[in-house]
Amino acid sequence: MQIKNYCSRNLFSSLTLCAAALSLIFGAATLVRAQDPDDVIRTETNLVQLNIGVVDRQGRPITSLTRGDFNVYEDGVKQNIQRFEPVEAPFSLVLMLDMSGSTINFRQQLKLASQRFLDALAPEDRVAVIQFDAKVKQLSGFSTDRMKTAYAIDIANGKGETNFYQALKFALRELDKEGKRRKAIVVLTDGLDTQLRTYDRQTVSGAQTNEEALKAIRPQESPDLNAVLSAADRQGVTIFPLALPSGDPKRLPLQTPNITGIYAAARARLQHLADRTGGRLNEINQLQYMAHLYREVAASIRTLYTISYQANGVDKTRGKWHEIKIEVVHSELTARTRPGYFAR
Repeated sequence: MQIKNYCSRNLFSSLTLCAAALSLIFGAATLVRAQDPDDVIRTETNLVQLNIGVVDRQGRPITSLTRGDFNVYEDGVKQNIQRFEPVEAPFSLVLMLDMSGSTINFRQQLKLASQRFLDALAPEDRVAVIQFDAKVKQLSGFSTDRMKTAYAIDIANGKGETNFYQALKFALRELDKEGKRRKAIVVLTDGLDTQLRTYDRQTVSGAQTNEEALKAIRPQESPDLNAVLSAADRQGVTIFPLALPSGDPKRLPLQTPNITGIYAAARARLQHLADRTGGRLNEINQLQYMAHLYREVAASIRTLYTISYQANGVDKTRGKWHEIKIEVVHSELTARTRPGYFAR
């Protein structure tokens, strides 16, 4: 009996001590989390992150530059480069797959091509896979395990509608968890978001010509598009759309102003996503070249430098456009990045 009471008392004491220790640990962890430098940068400063590609006069990528080879200007004011990452630095990448009804007929081709994309990445690049149709689903989290990522691509499946811009927003939220790492999104889609398509159809109902239809839609004024661009600006995410031929307005069998306007607006938004984030729109004209384009995109990502700076000496009024200009010391080289951002 004494032994039983002794054990009970000591067990209670041990549990009490463990609980107190855990309370201290988690309390300390909470304190440290509240003072995380990433949070401070995100909420209290205007840190701008740029992914930059540099080519020579023949268009060949230059991958051996250093911090001293770059000058950064915002609204004409030279900025101090706070962080520089060479082309070898790892990326966090989201591979987005359109699993809506429009991709069913070439689903296996799509999967094989996107798996070839993985082969061209650096070993330390972290990849997540997200599929979208009527719903948005993450098939695998960020990982350097290529077999795991390839399996996630293999099990992708879906049908029906295209929830494209909600998927982009989801991908950007996931990328935000990756901290200060270099970030990019590679998305295969026809760009015909179901909700925007419905809105565009109502907008162009009275159009008599293609020009009238596009003028009525004003594709770059979409709130969903601009919400995505704002989130991408904040994190320095570069977006590379691979546009499927099923969304090409020039291939429509029936080219009425309404239909042409809807398809042209969707393609214009894809182009704007690429241009505003410093990426590139890759149009897939023939499905057999899909894997080749994926590898080209992977190669482009692996030739990007990343520069971060805290904007100084410029007007930070909310909503104001800020123009970014990159100069490379060597005059025969050309740098390409996003053209600027809207202050938030």
